Amino acid sequence: MSKITLLIHCKDQPNIIASVTNFIANNKGNIVYIDQHVDREQNIFFMRLECEFDSISFSIENFKNKFSTTLADTFELKWKIYAEKKPKMALFVSKYDHCLYDILGRYNSGELFLEIPFILSNHLDLKPIADSFEIPFYHIPISRNTKAEAEKEQLKLLESHGIDFIVLARYMQIVSGTLIDKYPNKIINIHHSFLPAFVGAKPYHSAFKRGVKIIGSTSHYITEELDAGPIIEQDIAHVSHTHSIKDLIAKGRDLEKIVLSNAIKLHVNRKVMVYNNKTVIFS
Repeated sequence: MSKITLLIHCKDQPNIIASVTNFIANNKGNIVYIDQHVDREQNIFFMRLECEFDSISFSIENFKNKFSTTLADTFELKWKIYAEKKPKMALFVSKYDHCLYDILGRYNSGELFLEIPFILSNHLDLKPIADSFEIPFYHIPISRNTKAEAEKEQLKLLESHGIDFIVLARYMQIVSGTLIDKYPNKIINIHHSFLPAFVGAKPYHSAFKRGVKIIGSTSHYITEELDAGPIIEQDIAHVSHTHSIKDLIAKGRDLEKIVLSNAIKLHVNRKVMVYNNKTVIFS
């Protein structure tokens, strides 16, 4: 069987669901998942479908052409079709290892439906981890004077390996617009708080001083506006006056691992739709 995932958004209007599902049926497809949402404030309709077709007779290019002329033009749909294949993910890291270990552990166990062609870092500290998992490691140091040249090297690597998306697993560098433009809504970051909150180098110290009762973590797509991209996943942990800064850091790192891995799964499974810097997350 050939399986595809279809993502659609457009102005809300009658008969979209019936037209799309009838089109799938008329093309000998079987819908195994369907979900939809209407943003009432903006009057935008969103839908996600998973469909199966007989592998012998199915051509994704023919399907795209028919869908475009039969439905997309009629309803002025914005749409994407994805074949079932493992996307290629590049991991960018610096010195923190907790997110990297978690991702590689899940990857090694087959939990993540993806490929990791390489790990890239601006430091050499985490190379032994990459070596232990037998994943190529590239060291591209970055300074204020070499940042532009370093990004050129990064782009060459990404293109040569056919990378589909990037995960910043505590990569402690600001990514420029050059990379963001090349991978729009395809660079996932993890942040050590709910956004926006407790910005700066020592967020847990700031949270401790404020006597917070919860701490959180946020995973989002990056944009040129720092830490302001579309949010994919968030989670919290309850804390109290009995917790030390060390406790907060430990709890926060656990949250970061879980939230980032969940965001990766949502992205890989095509369950995220971005519209006007917000996301619709399908179950």
